[in-house]
Amino acid sequence: MATIEECRSALDRLSDNLARANGEVRGAAALDRTLSCHLTDLGATFTGRLAGGRIEDVVTVPGPPPGKAQIRLAMTGDDLVAMVDGELNFAKAWASGRVRLEAGFRDLLRLRSLL
Repeated sequence: MATIEECRSALDRLSDNLARANGEVRGAAALDRTLSCHLTDLGATFTGRLAGGRIEDVVTVPGPPPGKAQIRLAMTGDDLVAMVDGELNFAKAWASGRVRLEAGFRDLLRLRSLL
């Protein structure tokens, strides 16, 4: 089972990857939105902001998300680490229900290039 520290490190790597992205991925990552990632197996949530192509101001809070972020993810810590490491395809995990993604319709359309 992934630890909180391993999950935080995965989010940092994801942020770095987004910052280096080009084309459609860069455009999708350029949203300015609040973000939460609930780790269902660890009972914790990362909250932050997707801004300027990076994930910024990340804090860890116990339990489910304290508020309703504009982009909301829920998954296990192992799935987060596997996705960032390229071992788990996000679109397949989302389609199978392993990963939940909630966002406004317009955000979903922009985020589809990240999938």
